[in-house]
Amino acid sequence: MTSWHQTQRLEAVHRLVLDCGARTVLDLGCGPGDLLTRLATEPRLERIVGLDLSAEALERSRARLDSIACPEARERAARVELVQASMTATGTTYRGFDCALLVETIEHMDPERLSVLERALFESMRPRTVVLTTPNADFNPFLEVPAHRFRHPDHRFEWGRARFARWVEGVACRNDYQATCSTIGGRHPRYGGATQLAVFRLSGDR
Repeated sequence: MTSWHQTQRLEAVHRLVLDCGARTVLDLGCGPGDLLTRLATEPRLERIVGLDLSAEALERSRARLDSIACPEARERAARVELVQASMTATGTTYRGFDCALLVETIEHMDPERLSVLERALFESMRPRTVVLTTPNADFNPFLEVPAHRFRHPDHRFEWGRARFARWVEGVACRNDYQATCSTIGGRHPRYGGATQLAVFRLSGDR
């Protein structure tokens, strides 16, 4: 993915966090902090937690947070919690956040493990809103990705929009959420954008 696609994706997720009125945010698979450094500048966010299995990624994330130039934002960034943990093994420790984010994470899991993630996220953590992105395999030819390959060697799968929509619908139905799907990064009339986006909202939540 190009830096332009990454920027489009981060801007879209950032906007959704603000639009849903979140005060507490959980970034699952936060990596080196691309999104956390954006969220740390938002005064309305009272608690931000980033989880990742990689100690190296968390170190990079902390370094980036510490390097934020604005003194007020840097003070908020210092309060961002970084936790080395699996997003499928946290139980109810992080239950009830306003918003949980999974940005380009699920495609790094074996598909057979998605049911474990579903239980951990939608049953145990149960945030009000979940924002999830993953590559749109339909768009791969426009990125010159060969048909027999994924966009990244660590990807375990990449879904087209129809397959992704079926999975999103099933997760929402099983866990009493409402969900919508769209794409980000390019607007091909037939294949959509480079990135798929799903937004889950807890049924009955206002």
